[in-house]
Amino acid sequence: MGIGPGTRKHAAEASFPGTPGKSTMPEWYPELLSSVSGHVAAGRRRSIAAVNQQVIQTYWAIGRDILERQESEGWGSKVIDRLSTDLRRQFPEAKGFSPRSLKYMRAFAAAWTLDEIVQQPAAQLPWGHQMVLLDKAGNTEARLWYAAAAVEHGWSRNVLVHHIETRRMERSGKAVTNFEATLPPEDTDLAQQSFKDPYVFDFVAMTDRRNERELENQLVDHIQKFLLELGQGFAFVGRQVRLVIDEDEFFTDLLFYHLKLRAYVVIELKATKFDPSYLGQLGMYMAAVDDLLAHKDDKPTIGLLLCKSKNDLVAEYALRTTQMPIGVSEWKTEIVESLPEEFATTLPSIEELEAELSQDISNTTVTQGDSP
Repeated sequence: MGIGPGTRKHAAEASFPGTPGKSTMPEWYPELLSSVSGHVAAGRRRSIAAVNQQVIQTYWAIGRDILERQESEGWGSKVIDRLSTDLRRQFPEAKGFSPRSLKYMRAFAAAWTLDEIVQQPAAQLPWGHQMVLLDKAGNTEARLWYAAAAVEHGWSRNVLVHHIETRRMERSGKAVTNFEATLPPEDTDLAQQSFKDPYVFDFVAMTDRRNERELENQLVDHIQKFLLELGQGFAFVGRQVRLVIDEDEFFTDLLFYHLKLRAYVVIELKATKFDPSYLGQLGMYMAAVDDLLAHKDDKPTIGLLLCKSKNDLVAEYALRTTQMPIGVSEWKTEIVESLPEEFATTLPSIEELEAELSQDISNTTVTQGDSP
């Protein structure tokens, strides 16, 4: 006769243990869970990074073999087609050995030395990012710059494509500023690199009026893309931030906080050419933010004046008249306006970028990158 329900013949040796309730845990348990979870997550990241680095080095070695043999023997693409077929037969579970992939590996080995792959940030990027760098970045200097930026900011492949095609490297740090004279030396370089010239608002569809309020409305409507263009570290605080001085009212166009600089950033938008008088209005807003909003541990507020056009020398002279850290840049709605003709035909249309990057996150307050 079998053992019936409820007999508990082996209750001392076997059981179905339940999970203890959270309410029964000691007060310090959440700290333990958080610490252990952090170790697990960090371990997974290290494992993924280690595997990725091995894959990258393997692909480089394969590409180098193909490149050296091709250089010495002078054979054509039929060998790569045959090699692809044989590799897939020999390793049926493996992916990534199509003729196209093998040609990328050959180009990869031609573009990088082994030391660069081992020591440079490029080794930390996935293979998809490597193909973007090969396709889009025209030389070693550009590949190194974009690889380092992608690693630092965690750019996805699509974000990397966007930044290369809008020539971020050529624009970064190019704003006319007075940061060297107005900021502490330890903050000067980061502040300078945080601003670019020109800014490209290729997601903005302007009417013939091209006024500041219309531009502002569209930038806020497309806040994700605006943050992507501003760069890593900018957190959106508000628009048309109201300032009351006695009975006078003033409004700041856009207010941000920069997480790395630990400073507020006031952005003023102008649909006209730069005029030195604009600095007075911007400086007043900055002084009020320093006095009324900034924490005692914050760095001095930074101003960014975005104009439709500017004379660099006029801007440089005008900035010498103020002790407040301010940058002056142009904004454009099409990157082709500021690129050599040979680049114009390779750039995506506004519609293509809209389709690739469009997401409505009007409630987003912190940029990711890029997150991308």
